[in-house]
Amino acid sequence: MSVVFRFLALWPLCLLHALGAVMGGLAFLFSRQYRDRFRENLAQAQLENRVGWRAIVSAGQMLSELPRLWFGRPVAVLWDGCEHIEDALHGGRGIIFLTPHLGCFEITAQAYASRFGARQPITVLYRPARKAWLRALVDHSRRRPGLETAPTTLAGVKQLLKALKSGGCVGLLPDQVPPLGQGVWSPFFGRNAYTMTLAARLALQTGAVVLLGWGERLSWGRGYAVHVQPLGQTLDKDQTVAAGQINQAMEQLICQVPEQYLWGYARYKAPKADS
Repeated sequence: MSVVFRFLALWPLCLLHALGAVMGGLAFLFSRQYRDRFRENLAQAQLENRVGWRAIVSAGQMLSELPRLWFGRPVAVLWDGCEHIEDALHGGRGIIFLTPHLGCFEITAQAYASRFGARQPITVLYRPARKAWLRALVDHSRRRPGLETAPTTLAGVKQLLKALKSGGCVGLLPDQVPPLGQGVWSPFFGRNAYTMTLAARLALQTGAVVLLGWGERLSWGRGYAVHVQPLGQTLDKDQTVAAGQINQAMEQLICQVPEQYLWGYARYKAPKADS
């Protein structure tokens, strides 16, 4: 499989995105469970009239672009809002980047590491793949200067805390369903979703600056635009309230370009115990 990934990494981004469009369409066509969840999530957000086939295509492109991002030559990145990162780094309080399953979330950490990693590395929380071959592939591909990873374990959380207390940066996917006992039920597009409390706890414990960031996938393989903006409010000390604030912020980001959100993700599933 590594050979296939490295072969695909040589392709131009536009061809990979064309391949992803086909993959997304086939997944939507042949998986009824995925198709039903996709439609239900869109209807819940009342965005079905704004989002059509482009979201189906985008979901496939999210996978097809990975070989290039993991093993290929650098892609073009435009920045929007990097002054917020500059200000936060100058303050030395640490940064918590919150990035939903929107656009290319893989590029956000890479772009930060490339531009700012020499000053302050970023540590990204991730859930290790269950299959050994895929876990080894992902671990190797994400190992680069200025970018570190932390698993979704107690040791990983301690790693995030240590990074923030030293003025570093961390990245989280706050719309990812956490294990049972590590979240609260909070509205997301009007329906309760099990939402992580880790982001709020890290911010309250360390006083870090909370920034919202996401990577917009540009058309015709032209690269990506990384958007950064402040949260715009102080997180409440009550974890349930804070989770609601973060969910609201994620909704606002998603509504900017809803066709690039991963609507097929099981956002409203019941949490499972961490294994």
